[in-house]
Amino acid sequence: MSVTVTVDHVTKQFGKLTVLKDVCVEIRPGELFFLLGPSGCGKTTLLRCLAGFHTPDSGTLKVDGRDITNLPPHKRDMGMVFQHYALWPHLTLAENVAFGLEMRKVSTSETQQRVMEALSRVHLAERAHDKPNQLSGGQQQRVALARALVIRPQCILLDEPLSNLDAQLRLEMRSEIRSICKQAGLTAIYVTHDQKEALSIADRIAVMKDGVIQQVGAPEDLYQRPSNRFVAGFIGEANFIHGRVREVTSTTVTVEAPCGIFVAAVANSTFALDEQVELCIRPENIRLDQPSSNLPNRLHGLFSESTYLGEVAQHLITIPSSNESPILLKAFELSPKSGRLKLGDPIDLWIEQHHVIITKQTPAAS
Repeated sequence: MSVTVTVDHVTKQFGKLTVLKDVCVEIRPGELFFLLGPSGCGKTTLLRCLAGFHTPDSGTLKVDGRDITNLPPHKRDMGMVFQHYALWPHLTLAENVAFGLEMRKVSTSETQQRVMEALSRVHLAERAHDKPNQLSGGQQQRVALARALVIRPQCILLDEPLSNLDAQLRLEMRSEIRSICKQAGLTAIYVTHDQKEALSIADRIAVMKDGVIQQVGAPEDLYQRPSNRFVAGFIGEANFIHGRVREVTSTTVTVEAPCGIFVAAVANSTFALDEQVELCIRPENIRLDQPSSNLPNRLHGLFSESTYLGEVAQHLITIPSSNESPILLKAFELSPKSGRLKLGDPIDLWIEQHHVIITKQTPAAS
């Protein structure tokens, strides 16, 4: 049965270092929820607090309203999947998976049944009597997942479970982990620093920086409507241009930047006149075709560099600026046409209003 997990004003310190700063978030029943951020942002510490390996210095942790803040790990009904698998090399897969049930004094007959159910769920029932060293990295990770599932947890915690796999295996395991968690009906909390991993399988994501949650939302919300520059830069690639708000209407915000005037489609804006902001423009949203003369967000520059990658070309375009330094924009061209542009050629480009993202400055952690 899936549960609601609530993190309520949690702070955690190690000596003089505050790793979590008044963190509040609620994970919904059956949700695959990601904690995403760079190394040292506090995401693993938060996961370990939920697991019972750390105790918060203040705040509470609740599962369906029940306070678990000070409960030992084995009384939390949470399964944990570690980065390094942590499988016993001398035990068979079945014995590895059974370990948690034996610690809980589950009968032998029920243990055998639940172990085979868990191994079947990860498609490894036929390998039950093999040892871990007979499996690939991806198969070992599935055993670790089966070991977490076999105790029938209320919630499953995953600590960068794919970081030790090669690129192709990571791609395969992403959808497999999502499928297994959804079929089991689990609330899952997943830590990673890999933005593509999070975007591809999460229901919602909390982006963290310096122990503070910067924004929580669905993957498309974080990508298309980031709340500040840090989120915009961490989720996907982005061009940033500093500017100042010059006009605000009910549907648009106009920003003056060193390379020109930008109009963004923003409803119910909270931006103020003369506020300093950061324009975020995704490389795939820069149009290299000729726009109509009456459209805003038109720029003129010089074609500076290009990297051809088959299905896409990555271009660098130099835009003149009223400042001393020109602005360098990265643009992606899908299905690129060979020989169309040469280095140093003049080029016109434009951005549709709904693709101009205006972000506030990233708040400093207090």
